[in-house]
Amino acid sequence: MRHFVVVGILIVILTVLTYVGLSAAGLMPVAASAQAGPIDWLWNLEMMTLSFLAALIVVPMMYSLIVFRRKKGDTEDAEHVEGNTNLEITWTVLPLFLVMIFAYLGAGNLSAIRRVDPEAMVVKVTGIQWSWKYEYPAYGVTTTELHIPEGKQVLLQMTSNDVIHSFWVPEFRVKQDLVPGRITELRITPTMVGNYKVRCAELCGTSHAYMEGPVVVSTQADFDAWMAEQVKLAAEAAATPEGRGQALVLANGCAACHTTTGAPGIGPTWLGLFGRQEALTDGSVVTVDDAYLHESIKAPQAKIVAGFENQLMPTYGFTDEQINDIIAYLKTIR
Repeated sequence: MRHFVVVGILIVILTVLTYVGLSAAGLMPVAASAQAGPIDWLWNLEMMTLSFLAALIVVPMMYSLIVFRRKKGDTEDAEHVEGNTNLEITWTVLPLFLVMIFAYLGAGNLSAIRRVDPEAMVVKVTGIQWSWKYEYPAYGVTTTELHIPEGKQVLLQMTSNDVIHSFWVPEFRVKQDLVPGRITELRITPTMVGNYKVRCAELCGTSHAYMEGPVVVSTQADFDAWMAEQVKLAAEAAATPEGRGQALVLANGCAACHTTTGAPGIGPTWLGLFGRQEALTDGSVVTVDDAYLHESIKAPQAKIVAGFENQLMPTYGFTDEQINDIIAYLKTIR
């Protein structure tokens, strides 16, 4: 009986130490959404349970190795043990009930984080190799940064232009895949003003690691001011060819491959592109003019710039008028 008491005390001590250690390690980032509450509560309960189960395995094992080890000079056979049916039934039934309890708690947790607010603000999210696009239908605005107001539920209606992506902001806890040809939904109610970062949590190609972007949570007043400015900029941009071209570039994720600063990218930089001499993979040299740009947008693989042989630019199906607008925008990048 003494051994059981000692083992029981050691299990309690190791359970507490393990849980305190895991909690102090800061495994989870700050919680910044209403959905993070029930998720963190369930995570905390699971960590308690896992700490206990780990101690339940480690303590008896180590105690037995130390206390019941063969003593020096002892050559007798150990006691033969056939097994214990009651014990085997117990350690089969109890974990089964434990799994069922966590399944029930998980279902309630899922219901809580997917609770619908009929007044939620809708944002359409598109994943593109390798960038994010956000459309605000109520305002007619498209951006590459997600801005959302604090304390208001946001309904993200998401899809992908190419492969499967996954929208994940660690501080919000929740995560959802973006599937080509389908609309998936994610509900977020931000509770903390700040700047965060969305990451793609699904391996989606060569630049998957760089598919991230800013997420800004602001007060309602700051969000309204930002949105008013975006509406004004969108109206001004729509009045000029270069403005419309920039909007097209933004909406189709072109900046994920082409930089405007001269920095290296997946594709050639757009800084000073128009009028530049480009060496092609076939050894020839071409001057970047309207005709070349039009052809390169219409048929991207027709003439490939040297050094980018292994990159594949998709065909977007732009109209001639849209291509002219894009070219007008490219001419402004100097």
